[in-house]
Amino acid sequence: MVADCPNARPALERVTAALGGRDAEVELVEVRDEAEAVHWGMHGSPTILVDGADPFAPPGAVPSLSCRLYRDADGTVSGVPDEAALRQALAAAAAPGPAIDMSDCCTAQTAEPLDVVGRAGRGRRAPAQHGLRAVHQQILRHFAATGVAPDPQTLQPVATGAGRSATDVLAELADEDFLTLDEAGNIRAAYPFSAVPTRHRVRLESGVEVWSMCAIDALGVPAMLGQDAVISSTDPLSGDPITVTSTTGTLRWEPASALVFVGQRPGGGPAAAACCDALNFFTDAASARAWTSQHPDVPGRVVDQPDAEHIGRQTFGPLLGP
Repeated sequence: MVADCPNARPALERVTAALGGRDAEVELVEVRDEAEAVHWGMHGSPTILVDGADPFAPPGAVPSLSCRLYRDADGTVSGVPDEAALRQALAAAAAPGPAIDMSDCCTAQTAEPLDVVGRAGRGRRAPAQHGLRAVHQQILRHFAATGVAPDPQTLQPVATGAGRSATDVLAELADEDFLTLDEAGNIRAAYPFSAVPTRHRVRLESGVEVWSMCAIDALGVPAMLGQDAVISSTDPLSGDPITVTSTTGTLRWEPASALVFVGQRPGGGPAAAACCDALNFFTDAASARAWTSQHPDVPGRVVDQPDAEHIGRQTFGPLLGP
């Protein structure tokens, strides 16, 4: 933390609460300049390190003396991490198991990529009961037609057909991680779509442009909609552009060496928080390997083009089926 950081004491209190009386050594370190921020790995004040690693650092974060903000799973932003997220980070650090060697991200072992994207293997197709699928499909169609998320009022006629309120259906869909809501109850994301800008932009043949939550989500959009599309993204390490053009189901990648890294942050939680920012396009395997060496807290593996396309199709292709 930096001197006089207003969130230093709340952060200490949050850590103490998350520990729940367990034995642990808690050290407060005052960081005075940028060199010390680099030395300690402080990504803004306050930064909480668990066994020397920052479990909340977003991809590409650089050490700094700035004021740190944390985003909870529901989208709320505050100066300290959520207690539940802290408990998960502490539990993950304490869990036994073999260390994962990220020096070769192509062979690193993690959960199956399809499971990472598709609700731990349960898939992204909402159940038909209680109006969940009808409302979910209406949300996806609205995104595809307009590029933006529908509001609850727009969804109410569909929810009424199931004898429910749109607010209740949205809450249940969020609980099951088919979508995420902001603090006002509006849709922030409905996989594969995002209501806020991301690294991944998809231009549909209809002319509509939509944001996608991750690289795999973007690859699933053409299969889900049965439309040609152009996916535009960037390598998170180099910033170089990556384009995937889908024409009648055939995808062309530029550059031809591009691939996808599929990772998942420890601790679980909704995909938006646990893995969406760790599923990215890279220009080549060397760039992906360099990124993983900078993010040892994100286990995962490189997925080649055919496998990435397959995961996208299998995860999102069936979502709008009858």
